[in-house]
Amino acid sequence: MNDITLNPDRTSRGSEPLQRDPLYRERPVQQPQYQQAMQMNAANGVACPHCGALNEPDALFCATCGNAIGMTTCPNCGAEVDADADFCESCRHYIRKDVCSFCGAYLTGTEAFCPECGSPRGGIVCPVCRTLNDFSFCKQCGTPLTEEARQLREKILEMPEFKQMQKIADELQQLEQKIPYVNEKDKERDRKSQELRQRVLMLLAQDRGLDRVDANLTEHKVMSKEEYDRKKQERMDMLSRLLDQMAQQPQPKPAQVRNYAMACKPQGVRLAWECNFKHALHSSPCGCAKPQMGGKWIILGKGTRKEIKDDI
Repeated sequence: MNDITLNPDRTSRGSEPLQRDPLYRERPVQQPQYQQAMQMNAANGVACPHCGALNEPDALFCATCGNAIGMTTCPNCGAEVDADADFCESCRHYIRKDVCSFCGAYLTGTEAFCPECGSPRGGIVCPVCRTLNDFSFCKQCGTPLTEEARQLREKILEMPEFKQMQKIADELQQLEQKIPYVNEKDKERDRKSQELRQRVLMLLAQDRGLDRVDANLTEHKVMSKEEYDRKKQERMDMLSRLLDQMAQQPQPKPAQVRNYAMACKPQGVRLAWECNFKHALHSSPCGCAKPQMGGKWIILGKGTRKEIKDDI
């Protein structure tokens, strides 16, 4: 059978063409519904910045890869925050009501204490510096505040990598307490000062009935500015490499990243947390909105001009 609906110029009797009705109007071919839907999505949908998939205009998370694609507002200050952020960097408040900030367990939103770790929803006051904290380690002094945090800290302290890292941090701290000499005049002044110090220590020892002074009290090694700078840079490079090795990889739960990073922080050197979210510097991962993306500690050193977003 000949099709004359879509092909009006085709013939049916011999070679005589069919005549068109004067009132005939060509109508566009209607596209299938799924093609129309795709065009509407392309016009009104939101493209995922991670995988490129189109999502509903009001979607907060990608239906394909699960990453956040939208923005929401902080319930405390109204600032715009990422949909999967659990901390507002504007007002510095923890904003998730359905997730425990200490261990990452899911909550119904009505519990006074986390059923998983037992931590209070209102935060914990640090027994050392009296700072109120929403997380397992004190953001001010680094003290572990929960039993799980104390166990994690003890485990990290036994790691060979951490022991080496803390040793280098101690050496850096000791170096910064030394004053190198710039010229021979400074060197001679330091020598005379040390001679006077040893004489005073000897007199004090004799007054106590001792015949000698502890060698650790008199030990003092003066060094030039060049030697001082070289030794300091060597130790800073070694510490930086170890910090890179212990960098926190992305994890599903922000609490896991915060706890691990705080437990791995060496003492005695000035550090900042560089997050993978915005590559911003924070005083700790406690001030990052999305620590689940990972990050690492970096050395700031003395007199650095690098800006810390949430310096406390």
